[in-house]
Amino acid sequence: MSSNHATLDAAATERKARLAKLAALKRKQPEPDPLTESQTGDVELEDAAPEATATFLSGRNYDAETRGPKLGFDQAPADGQVTVELQAAEIAKDIAEQAKKDEDGEQPIDLFKLQPKKPNWDLKRDLEEKTSTLNVRTQNAIARLVRQRIEDAQHTAKLKRASGEQSGEDVGIEGEMLVEGIHVREREEREDDLA
Repeated sequence: MSSNHATLDAAATERKARLAKLAALKRKQPEPDPLTESQTGDVELEDAAPEATATFLSGRNYDAETRGPKLGFDQAPADGQVTVELQAAEIAKDIAEQAKKDEDGEQPIDLFKLQPKKPNWDLKRDLEEKTSTLNVRTQNAIARLVRQRIEDAQHTAKLKRASGEQSGEDVGIEGEMLVEGIHVREREEREDDLA
């Protein structure tokens, strides 16, 4: 028990010496000179303490050298890592070098390397073949609707003429010519489909 008591006394004296040192710093007075052997041993232990704190204390915001908060990064967070931005910069640099080589070479243009202006041109080409019959049916349906509207307009015009409200030249003449044109167009489309 006496050994525990001795170590506790030594720790208490060390603590008192540190508190006295802090109080002296606060008051801005020169600290007292250590005269005893126990106090000289304390100074040696304090010199060893910063090394221990540097090794054992860690924290993401604590700087052991300045004994305060870290104010910035020692190195960039992505330092030494391959990022997408770095890969894109390398690819851009390679393309620029290749373009300079191509300009210097004065070689003829390789037609197989040319890209189409619109990337979906081949899809449109394939769809045109498949939708050709639908286009014909759509045009025929439009023509039928127009013909029906014209015939309805002519019928209403004849009814109005019979009652004496409008003259015969308002709708009838233009409508008949349009209907005949639609009939001619449908006949031509049928002949093209058969051929």
